[in-house]
Amino acid sequence: MSSSTSSRDDVAQVAGEIDPDYPIDPVPRHARKSLFSLAIVLLGFTFFTPTMLAGAQIGAAFDVGTLIWVLILGSAVLGVYVAVIGGIGARTGLTTVMMCRYSLGTTGAKFASLLLGGTQVGWYGVTVATLAGLTASALDWSGRGIEIALMIAGGAVMGVTAYYGYKGMYALSIVSVPLLLVLAGWVTWRSLDEVGGWSGLTAIVPSETMSIAAAVTIVVGTFASGGTQAPNWTRFARTPSAGFWACLVAFLIGELLMLGFGAIGALSFGEGDFVLVLYQLGLVGWGLVFLVANLWTTNDNTAYNFGVAGAEIANSRSKKPFVIGGVVLGTLLAITGIYDNLIEYLVWLGILIPPLGGVVIGDFLARWRGGMPSASVLPAFEWRNLGAYVVAAVAAWWSNEAGWFIPPVVGVVVAVVAVLAVQRGRRPVAEPVG
Repeated sequence: MSSSTSSRDDVAQVAGEIDPDYPIDPVPRHARKSLFSLAIVLLGFTFFTPTMLAGAQIGAAFDVGTLIWVLILGSAVLGVYVAVIGGIGARTGLTTVMMCRYSLGTTGAKFASLLLGGTQVGWYGVTVATLAGLTASALDWSGRGIEIALMIAGGAVMGVTAYYGYKGMYALSIVSVPLLLVLAGWVTWRSLDEVGGWSGLTAIVPSETMSIAAAVTIVVGTFASGGTQAPNWTRFARTPSAGFWACLVAFLIGELLMLGFGAIGALSFGEGDFVLVLYQLGLVGWGLVFLVANLWTTNDNTAYNFGVAGAEIANSRSKKPFVIGGVVLGTLLAITGIYDNLIEYLVWLGILIPPLGGVVIGDFLARWRGGMPSASVLPAFEWRNLGAYVVAAVAAWWSNEAGWFIPPVVGVVVAVVAVLAVQRGRRPVAEPVG
């Protein structure tokens, strides 16, 4: 980041013109956060009830020994991918969609903002629907009108911390993450006790069938969109390594825990939803606490994502209007039934989103490691990289259709290799990063 850019940011900050979350500007050094702070916020993001549902569906298709390796493989693929792009975000100080301006061009980046922001609006709707349905079940409320009212109330409340940005999300996560870990650990122990311990769990015969590639694609799909936007938080990291490790903790360990809790609950109680397992244990009150804390810490991050994507599209230094608009749209999607197509939605996310992250990673390695140029010299479209994305997305789709290897991995690898090939020898003169 050049001295002229720093001076401009400092003047704008004094004048109160820049959102304290810097949606379209590099995060200045004085606003950077600790590794602990980043890890807590990102863990709050990955502690997500629908991830448990994915774990439950995967768990029904494998014996326990195979299941463990499948979940580890899927979480490792997701964790390493997100950690790499998160480290790049920490180094540049930019959100994912702002980095796409360098990789896809100033106009081409609008595609990335629509894709990433749009999928996050969809996730917001999935989460709102989950909250409303499980709350109504816990309180024994029936009727479509009541469920819609819960969706509207939940959608509005969960957007509040995103509206206030990083500070609001950290305050919520520092309370909820330890609570969720303790409660989930205790219920997992109870689940094992229900089936006679580890030996009883290993004796359970799979009731469904699923390929390992499909299972890993579903795991990656749970956070393909959100993980690709990890730079939205890691840009606050003090060092690139802090951004890398915060992502690895959240998207490998946090994701693995959520998948494991869901799988064990499904195998032990025949119920894939962790909250409903709590209800079966007679812990309705704690179930509601877990539900609200779990979904809120994820959905405020989701709202934050589509807020900064909207800010990039409009070139606005405030994300707040776009947080509000996305909350309204996501809630409407919940009301119209987006939850009913969750698994198909996850598969498509695992196909379309990772190649975009692969383009950013490949372009950074090819051209921007030494620094980022002034945004004023960027082209409207970086056609080479846009073509590389299309090729990588088609390759991921073919991999899924053919049942060959792991589609998200194919998408990322093809994107990185394609960008390195088309950008060979085109490294521009750039300004030092940071």
